[in-house]
Amino acid sequence: MDLRKYIRDIPDFPQKGILFRDLTPLMGDKDAFNYTVKEIADHFRTFHVDKVAAIEARGFIFGAPIAKELGAGFVPIRKPGKLPYEVVRKEFQLEYGMSILELHKDAFKKGERVLMIDDLLATGGTALAASELVESLGAEIVGWGFVVILKNLKGEEKIGKYHIFSLVNFD
Repeated sequence: MDLRKYIRDIPDFPQKGILFRDLTPLMGDKDAFNYTVKEIADHFRTFHVDKVAAIEARGFIFGAPIAKELGAGFVPIRKPGKLPYEVVRKEFQLEYGMSILELHKDAFKKGERVLMIDDLLATGGTALAASELVESLGAEIVGWGFVVILKNLKGEEKIGKYHIFSLVNFD
């Protein structure tokens, strides 16, 4: 299935000079969405995943059904102030500002095998911060799954020590 036809380009969002790849048409099409979830899950099926961790907010949309497909637990990685229990946090640089991610401090047991999911990989700052959070709790990252990778932004270089899989690559 050609998923590119379900990805809409939005110029100058969230700020001038950024070309935003909008995945909402893909999410809204039952065949494209189900295909996406199944393909990513199938790729990681033999990786013996204990939990799937996904980044707020669009990562949740793909991460939870992938966890279900893999028979794994689901762990949300969230923006500050959204988790009700004690958290670990990581501040990091985005393409256009600073951000913070948080994770419940008891989200993983030492040695659990974790598949990381997000909708899109750009510069890799968010993915790297999320990886560092998960590993700080003693979990082992088995790989990263993305729907889209923006190759020209070189995010794979930041998380290159992990197995990386995507369905769509844009130059």
